[in-house]
Amino acid sequence: MKEGDVILVPLPQADGQRKPRPAIILKILPPFGDFLVCGVSTQLRQQVRGLDELILRSDKDFAESGLQMDSLIRVGFLAIYTQQQVIGDIGEISSERHRRLLRQLSEFLISTKRFA
Repeated sequence: MKEGDVILVPLPQADGQRKPRPAIILKILPPFGDFLVCGVSTQLRQQVRGLDELILRSDKDFAESGLQMDSLIRVGFLAIYTQQQVIGDIGEISSERHRRLLRQLSEFLISTKRFA
């Protein structure tokens, strides 16, 4: 697995349960190779403009993503997983989109601006 891959992991849900959901590997962290991931959701209305990003069926990299529906890449929904916790690898996003997500996260982390 590599950065930019779309994987299935047991993401926590609002009810406290963990269900297999897609996530994107943002970075592979030293020293053990853990994955910093952000969640993917079909709840497009939850988008935080300037932070999250839509991936639509009309996008060039949608088919390779392995996603089934228009989705929201939730850059603010972060988690760390070991490779052993990953349920599967379903696809990948473009390197351009991956860099954009990292830039959006980085800008958010150093910004004093409030996102809503």
